Amino acid sequence: MAKILVIDDERAIRNTLKDILEFEGYSVDVAENGRIGLEKALSTTYDLIFTDIKMPEMDGMEVLQTYRQTAVQQGNEEAPIVMITGHGSVDNAVDALKSGAFDFIQKPLDLNRLLLTTKHALDHKSLVQETKVLRKKIGKRNQMIGNSDAISRVRAIIDKVAATEARVLITGANGTGKEVVAHLIHENSTRAKGPLVEVNCAAIPSELIESELFGHTKGSFTSAIKDRAGKFEQADGGTLFLDEIGDMSLSAQAKVLRALQENEITRVGSDKPIKVNVRVIAATNKNLQQEIADGHFREDLFHRLNVIPIHVPNLDDRKDDIPLLVNHFAELICKEQGWRTKTFDASAIAKLQERSWHGNIRELRNVVERLIILAGDTITDQDVADYA
Repeated sequence: MAKILVIDDERAIRNTLKDILEFEGYSVDVAENGRIGLEKALSTTYDLIFTDIKMPEMDGMEVLQTYRQTAVQQGNEEAPIVMITGHGSVDNAVDALKSGAFDFIQKPLDLNRLLLTTKHALDHKSLVQETKVLRKKIGKRNQMIGNSDAISRVRAIIDKVAATEARVLITGANGTGKEVVAHLIHENSTRAKGPLVEVNCAAIPSELIESELFGHTKGSFTSAIKDRAGKFEQADGGTLFLDEIGDMSLSAQAKVLRALQENEITRVGSDKPIKVNVRVIAATNKNLQQEIADGHFREDLFHRLNVIPIHVPNLDDRKDDIPLLVNHFAELICKEQGWRTKTFDASAIAKLQERSWHGNIRELRNVVERLIILAGDTITDQDVADYA
């Protein structure tokens, strides 16, 4: 049951709001002025707060600002605040929105507007909570696990390059964790609050790659029924991750090169340039120097991208990290399944370290998941021999 606080110096308004919201199934507390309301808001966890703007002792704007400042300082989760404003004081409500209020409602109260605003505010709070949970989960997935010299060197380069605007070219075999490197660079950059847009160049047909990257205008080709922004525009203010760039067509490479040189793109079917502010990170499992020699990749684009090269080592070159990786994957997989975490004994770890990992970390994760599902609570070398 959602818990709501109503702050208003008019008893009739307080009681009306309380009755309506309780009838809808919410738990409601009331306060007769801003000072008492602020004390309640800071001492009790609420899902939503309604506060009048004009009140004695402390007005709604001061309640809003003090509540938000205190929540930030204490690291507490903020409840959305809806301002209640009288006729003719809409300007004050707009100022409140600029200061962080979720919405405002006007007196005399409109029942439909009140209930709709309440639903939207509570839905918003729920989405914020879900987003935080998902970010934590994604953060765990994007960890670079290991203490070996090989992976420590990669981590050191990420720490140095993340805060810059330099382009990065990530190389390494399939399954080594190139995508994790790209995510870590973005998450630790000044663009972290902007979008991270990922494009798998190998998964998009060559005839569609230009439309996917640069967008298109209505009528530019048969299925272009409306204007569409491409990945460069979607990544504006953030980072564009071009995975498997070695598979990109030469014509698309030429347009990417121009975008990097001019910081602008042109949609397919248009001649109007569009400015973009994008940091590009590229990745490939191919030897681009050989691709250049074979005429499959532009040398000028390679030099544009290869400002900071990062090579992600194969798992066979960092087998000392296998124990940490196995424990990390076991914890994640068991949590996903809702199971108690299973353990790998020393013999199982040693057996996993003995074998060769052509599929790298991706293959290791699959094997760990298979062992967790098929073996007992403690996984042994015999389980590895049977199922891996």
